Amino acid sequence: MSVSMRDLDPAFQGAGQKAGIEIWRIENFRPVPISKSHYGKFFTGDSYVVLKTTALKSGALRHDIHYWLGKDTSQDESGAAAIKTVELDAALGGRAVQYREVQGHETEKFLSYFKPCIIPQEGGVASGFKHAELEEHKTSLYICKGKHVVHVKEVPFARSSLNHDDIFILDTKSKIFQFNGANSSIQERAKALEVVQYIKDTYHDGKCEVAAIEDGKLMADADTGEFWGLFGGFAPLPRKTAIDETKSLDVLSTKLYRVDKGQAVPIEADSLTKELLDTNKCYILDAGIEVCVWMGRSTSLDERKTASGAADELLIGLDRTKCHVVRVIEGFETVMFRSKFDSWPHSAEVAVSEDGRGKVAALLKRQGVNVKGLMKAAPPKEEPQPYIDCTGNLQVWRVNAQQKMLLEASNQSKFYSGDCYIFQYSYMGEDKEEYLIGTWFGKRSVEDDQVSATLQASTMVESLKFSATQARIYEGYEPIQFFAIFQSFIVFKGGLSEAYKKFLAENELPDDTYNEDGIALFRVQGTGPDNMQAIQVEPVASSLNSSYCYILHNGSSIFTWSGNLTSSEDQELVERQLDLIKPDLQSKLQKEGAESELFWDILGGKSEYSSQKTGRDAESDPHLFLCTFSKGDLKVNEIYNFNQDDLMTEDIFILDCHSDIYIWVGQQVEYKTKMQALAIGEKFLEHDFLLEKLSRQAPIYIVMEGSEPPFFTRFFTWDSEKSAMHGNSFQRKLTILKSGGTPAVEKVKRRTTSSYGGRSAAPDKSRSRSMSSSPDRVRVRGRSPAFNALAANFENPNARNLSTPPPMVRKVYPKSVTPDSAKLAPKSSAISALSATFEKHPPPREVIIPRSIKASTEAPKPNPDDNSKRNSTSSSGVEVPKPKPEAMQEEVKEGEAKDDGHPVYPYDQLKTTSKDPVTEIDVTKRETYLSSVEFREKFGMTKDAFYKLPKWKQNKLKMTLQLF
Repeated sequence: MSVSMRDLDPAFQGAGQKAGIEIWRIENFRPVPISKSHYGKFFTGDSYVVLKTTALKSGALRHDIHYWLGKDTSQDESGAAAIKTVELDAALGGRAVQYREVQGHETEKFLSYFKPCIIPQEGGVASGFKHAELEEHKTSLYICKGKHVVHVKEVPFARSSLNHDDIFILDTKSKIFQFNGANSSIQERAKALEVVQYIKDTYHDGKCEVAAIEDGKLMADADTGEFWGLFGGFAPLPRKTAIDETKSLDVLSTKLYRVDKGQAVPIEADSLTKELLDTNKCYILDAGIEVCVWMGRSTSLDERKTASGAADELLIGLDRTKCHVVRVIEGFETVMFRSKFDSWPHSAEVAVSEDGRGKVAALLKRQGVNVKGLMKAAPPKEEPQPYIDCTGNLQVWRVNAQQKMLLEASNQSKFYSGDCYIFQYSYMGEDKEEYLIGTWFGKRSVEDDQVSATLQASTMVESLKFSATQARIYEGYEPIQFFAIFQSFIVFKGGLSEAYKKFLAENELPDDTYNEDGIALFRVQGTGPDNMQAIQVEPVASSLNSSYCYILHNGSSIFTWSGNLTSSEDQELVERQLDLIKPDLQSKLQKEGAESELFWDILGGKSEYSSQKTGRDAESDPHLFLCTFSKGDLKVNEIYNFNQDDLMTEDIFILDCHSDIYIWVGQQVEYKTKMQALAIGEKFLEHDFLLEKLSRQAPIYIVMEGSEPPFFTRFFTWDSEKSAMHGNSFQRKLTILKSGGTPAVEKVKRRTTSSYGGRSAAPDKSRSRSMSSSPDRVRVRGRSPAFNALAANFENPNARNLSTPPPMVRKVYPKSVTPDSAKLAPKSSAISALSATFEKHPPPREVIIPRSIKASTEAPKPNPDDNSKRNSTSSSGVEVPKPKPEAMQEEVKEGEAKDDGHPVYPYDQLKTTSKDPVTEIDVTKRETYLSSVEFREKFGMTKDAFYKLPKWKQNKLKMTLQLF
C-alpha cells in the first residue's frame, strides 16, 4: 500500500511512538486530541478514536486502534471516525488491528483500558464537558454486567428496572447502594464494587456511605429498608430473565464475502482456507458475534476505506448494527480470525512486514517529526533470571514403581534420562517458608513412572495443605528456576527404575545406561557456575555443535572439545563439570578443526554437525485466561491488561508465557477442581488457544493463592497482603471499600520444614552444595590465566574439597538435604573464606541472581548502640530497647535524613487531613517519617515497640492518628 502526504492527518503525526493510550475526538469530521485528564470520559453524542500502544518483549510496538461511537452520534461523525482509523493505521505502517466500539456493546479489550468502567455522559462536542460538572447531584440507577470487565449502563430509576440476574448501583447524594441480584455470581458482585468505588471517588470526592443490598433479604437491616424506601417500598421483582443477544449470535454459521465495487459478494466454498484470500482484495468474514474485515497487503487506502463501509452496510442489512467489527491486515490476523479457517499456515510471515512502517517513518522524518517509536527497536539482550531465592533446602527422590528413593547429596543433581524424579525445594519467602515441589520426566522415561511421580508429588502438595507451588518439567524443557536450584546438573543416558528396565526387556532394546568405563559424550551448557549442565548425547560426531564445549571419555582417556563459537567462560564450565564426571583423569584439549585422530576414532569417524545453538522457546508477552473446566472440557476467556485484582479467589486462571504456563488456583476453589489443576494445564497446551505452537512438554506450574512464588508475581504489580486475605471476592472488596484501603492481614508465622519418608530437613547453616568424590585428588588440568588468578585469591588448593567446583560462585550455594544430617559434607575452608569475603564486600564483577524485592512493612532497624541500653516495657506489654537520651533531646530539621535513612517531617504535614501535606513519601508508611521524639509523643511508645505489635493493631493506632 502506497502512503502519500494526503493520507496522513496532521493530528496523527507522532502518534504511537511510545507505550500508552492516545485519544482523539471527531470534531467537524477531523480528529482532535483530548487532554489526558479527560481520558475515560465519553459523551453519548460524540465519536472517538482510541490508540493503545504496547511495548512487546521483542522490542517492537503493537498497536490496537478502536473507534468508539456514542449512541447519539451522527452517521457522518461515525463514518469519519471509521475512515480516520484506517488513516491512522496507515500512518503507523499498516499493521494495527482496528475495532469498532458501539456504546453499550464495547469489547472487553476496549473496556480494559479504562478500568473499572466507563460511564458515558449525555451531550456532545457542541456542549463540551459541562455535563460532567452539574452542581446538583442527580440520583442515578446503573446496571452492571460482567465478571472480568464491567459494562455499565444507566437505566430508569424505577423498580421495574431491577431484576434477579444482574447487579444494580443506586447513586444518591449521600449514599451509594449496590443491589445484588439473587442469580448474580460472587465475581460479578466483586467487580461491581469496583464501580461503586469509582463512583464514590469521581462524583462524591470519596466522601459518602456505601451499602450492599442482597436480593430477597427483605428489610432485615436499616440499609435494606432505606434502599427499598427510595423505590416507594418493597415489592417482589418479576422473575423474567433478559435474553442475551450475544449468545444467539454464537450459533450463526461462518460466512465469507469478497468486497467488489463497494459491495459484499458471498463466496461459496465447502471449507474456508487461506488460499481463498487474495492479497490484492478485501474480504468480510461474518463469524456471528464478530465480523472481521480482512485487507490484503497490496490494497490501497481507498480500497480499505471502501471495505469498511461495505461491512457497515452488510450489518445494517442484517439488522446487526451493534455487532463487533474488527479490521485486520494480511499477516497480522487475530487469533479469532485464523481459528475460523480449516487450514491456516502457522508459520506464515509477511516478508515486507517492516516495509510500510519504514516508508511512513521516512516520510515523517523529512517533516521533522520524531520517528523513534515507529521503527522496530532492537530486542533487549538480557539473560533470563530465576527470580527465586537460591539458598534454600533441596531434597530429590528417584521414582521406582509406587515408591520414591531419597538421593544422597552427592547424587541429587545427577539424573538419568530413563527415570522420573521428584524434588522439593524450600526457601524463605517474604514472611514464611515457601515450597516448590516438582516432577522431572526424562525423555525416555515410561508412562508408569510418570504417573507414579505425579501422584506422589500431588500427595506431597496436599500434605502441605496446598501451600506449595507444584511444577511439571520434561527433560530438555527445564526452566531457569530449575537449573538455578540444582546449579550443577548432569543428565546420563539410560535409567535405573524397574519400569524402565522392564520396558527395555519387553521391547528387546539394549540397555545403554551410562557406564563410567565406557564411551560417553557430554554437551556442556549454561551461563555460569551457578547454572551449568552436562547432557549425555550419542557418542558420534554428528552430536557435536560449534556453539558448545564437550567432554568425551572412553574409560581410560578423556578429551574436552571446544567449538569455534564458544567463549572462555564456556571452557571454564567444562573444567567444573570434569570435576564431577571424571575427577581423577587429566584431559586432552581438542580445538575444533585441530582434533586428533584418536578423538575421531572414538566417535566413529568424522561427519557433519551443526553450529546453531540449541535452546528452548523464549518467554513471550504473558496472556491471562480465566478457565472453566467441566467433564474434561476446557473453556477459556482472555483477560486483557490484567492486574492482580483480576485473580478472583473462586476461579482458576492460566498465565501463558509461551515457554512456561502457570495455573493459578484461588483459595475458594473446590477441592476436586484443585486436584484437576495439572489436567487443566495439559488441556491448555493441547488446545493451544492462541495458535502459538505451544509445546506439549512446556513446564507447567500450579500456583496456589497466598503462596505465589516470585517468578510468578513478577508479571504483576503485586501486593502480598491481598493474596493473604480470606473470604470470597465480594467480601474482600467490600471490606476494603468500607475501610478505605487494604485491610491489614496478620502475617503467617514461618512454618517448620516438613519432611517425607521419615527424613528431616535440619536447618544446618554450615551445609554447602558440594559433590562427594576424592578429596585427596590433585588437579592436573590447566585453566586460563584469568581463572587461575581468581582461584588463587580465594582458595587454598591443599584444603579445598576437590570434588567441589572452584569457588568462583556468584552467591551462596543452596543447602542440600540428605537422608542423614550427619552425612552432610562440611563446608570447605575455601568456600568459608569466600563466603566471608562476600559478606564484607562483593567483588566488583560479581553478578548476583536477583531475588524478588518486595516492600517491607517492618520498621528500620534501630541503631546497634540502642540495644546496649536497658529495656523498657511499652503499654502493649512488649519489652523494647529504651532509646538513647541524646536521641530524645536532639532536634531534627524538616526533611533531614536520620540514621534509618528516612527524612523527618512534622506530624501536621504527615497526617491524611493535612492542609500542607508532604508529597514525596510512601503514604503507606507515614509514621516512619516522624522523629523519634514526636513518634513517642503521638504513639506513646518507641518505633521499635510499635513494629513488634500485630499488623492489625499497628493499623488501628495509625487510623486513630490519621496516619493510615
